[in-house]
Amino acid sequence: MKLWDKGISIDKKIEQFTVGNDREIDSHIAKYDVIASKAHAKMLQKVGIISVEELVELLGGLKKLEEQIKNGTFVIDGQFEDVHSKIEFELTQSLGEVGKKIHTARSRNDQVLVALSLYYKDQLGIVREKTRSLFDTLLGLAERHQSKMLPGYTHLQVAMPSSFGLWFSAYAELMIDDVYFIDAALKIVDQNPLGSAAGYGSSFPIDRQMTTREMQFSTLKFNVVAAQMARGKNERTIAAALGGLSNTLARFAMDVCLYMSQNFGFISFPDELTTGSSIMPHKKNPDVFELIRGKCNKIQALQTEMILITNNLPSGYHRDFQLLKENMIAAFEDLKDILDILDYAIQQIEVKDVDLNDPKYQYLFTVDNINTLVEEGMSFREAYQKIGGQVQSGSYKPDTSKKHSHLGSIHNLGLEQIRAKFPN
Repeated sequence: MKLWDKGISIDKKIEQFTVGNDREIDSHIAKYDVIASKAHAKMLQKVGIISVEELVELLGGLKKLEEQIKNGTFVIDGQFEDVHSKIEFELTQSLGEVGKKIHTARSRNDQVLVALSLYYKDQLGIVREKTRSLFDTLLGLAERHQSKMLPGYTHLQVAMPSSFGLWFSAYAELMIDDVYFIDAALKIVDQNPLGSAAGYGSSFPIDRQMTTREMQFSTLKFNVVAAQMARGKNERTIAAALGGLSNTLARFAMDVCLYMSQNFGFISFPDELTTGSSIMPHKKNPDVFELIRGKCNKIQALQTEMILITNNLPSGYHRDFQLLKENMIAAFEDLKDILDILDYAIQQIEVKDVDLNDPKYQYLFTVDNINTLVEEGMSFREAYQKIGGQVQSGSYKPDTSKKHSHLGSIHNLGLEQIRAKFPN
């Protein structure tokens, strides 16, 4: 069944190419199409297009479909083009002529747009919650290991003293910035597009404010052309938000892989969380973190894909938009899994004592020692030259006793301030 069927047989090759794998993808948005259909039916009754009795029948039929979706028995089989045609068919099968009225005053264009908007709202909220969980885990680790020293690096060269507390809380605070992006994306998709129909509105006296309230959107996308043009813009915005968070997670995963290596040896994990080699029995490979890094980098590429698909399209609907769904949905599923497994694995990290007396860390405290000379009255340039001369002559002896007192430094992490900064 096709919502646009005019009784003309369609070439099977053309049909296969245009439908693609929409049936499988649409299982993710079936729940949201039902939510939108319920709101639409209530509105049709309010404006007098269907009767109260017909509304009761439609809501009953939609409730049954909602239960099927929830218990996993709702299947979009080969005779249907997508979830929208499947739902209308089921309503018509069970309710007869009443079921055929559900499509009044809407198009498949705004039908898929509103279902995706509801799906995106839900998924962004879930990603936000999982990000908060990982944020709390990292701050907990920062607090637990705040006194454990760690060499800091610039250009991958030993630079200045750092700590595990500073490392864990750095990534926690970066995720706050990522949540700002997620919240911005949420605000953009939280606008009701239903009623834009094929992109130019409807001559029926529909009540778009009512459906906005029914579906719990914060506001309406008022201009019907703007509503249709949100397709693609929503995806580009969400891809940027997911990519930002993925960048943070990928960099953290890279640090983990680096710090696990024998050349650094700062951290380890239980054997159960690592994998071995088929020929090297000593190996403990950080496969989980390597896959997190790879999957996060893949998600970061999504924004480019969304831009390239939609970049030069004129206003109105185009079938190109169908190509946006699959990888957007896959990105949400991957990112939720990444956040879960990273939160689970990082809680089992084994933080090692780093011997800062090791010769390779000999110059870790040069900046601190320069600052001490400055506090004793020497100019910075003179102090820099004095310590630099000691380094060059081999006479430098590090003084490791200096404390960093300012907010956000090794000995004053500001964990409570970071915790309070996370947006509610």
